[in-house]
Amino acid sequence: MFPLWIALQFLSSLPIRLPGMPEPQQLGRSLLFYPLVGLLFGLILYALNLLLASAPMLLHAALLLTVWVLLSGALHLDGLADSADAWLGGFGDRERTLTIMKDPRSGPIAVVTLVLVLLLKFAALLALIEQGHTLALIIVPVLGRAALLGLFLTTPYVRAGGLGQALADHLPRKAGWWVLGVSALGCVLIAGIGAVLISLVGFVLLRRLMMRRLGGTTGDTAGALLELLEMGVLVGLALI
Repeated sequence: MFPLWIALQFLSSLPIRLPGMPEPQQLGRSLLFYPLVGLLFGLILYALNLLLASAPMLLHAALLLTVWVLLSGALHLDGLADSADAWLGGFGDRERTLTIMKDPRSGPIAVVTLVLVLLLKFAALLALIEQGHTLALIIVPVLGRAALLGLFLTTPYVRAGGLGQALADHLPRKAGWWVLGVSALGCVLIAGIGAVLISLVGFVLLRRLMMRRLGGTTGDTAGALLELLEMGVLVGLALI
């Protein structure tokens, strides 16, 4: 179960301590547990949703979103901010885009992007609560983290060395496709095929953008993918 703890430590702010430095093979296998981490997040959010049943709707949605962000330690929002700055400031140039992503500072486009994504997530959560479609709280975190597994299965990692390269090089690919399929099937059984289709369309479009600009993915663009997919699925479900 060591790869599961690696996934939990990397993807969450939960107080997980590893007994030692993981081997590259264990890092690769940890990707197989990303959807399971998403399921854990979803169950926590769904339980919180039940506890907040009598709370005012606006506060209900705001608290859910706050816990959602805190569970991941804003890890993927950081990747979204870096990617937004790099995509605008890179002017279509691959090397310039990659260089800007390394800069820890956030420019105006990063701030605007984060505000818009969080605003849309909040509004969609509020609509879903009002509609009583709260099973989305379970499946959306699963789909977001399953998308990370799908990204590493289908897309080259463009930064040599580091954690992302170890994940990509040592991912058990056959098992990865099985996990991805089971995750998609589980989401369909819980909430129907709509969320999976929205996620798939968003994944294809975002991956195409990465391939055109970078020829692959980075840790930052992977985080951006997760955040944008979660937002897109929430908004799509609220509109259906």
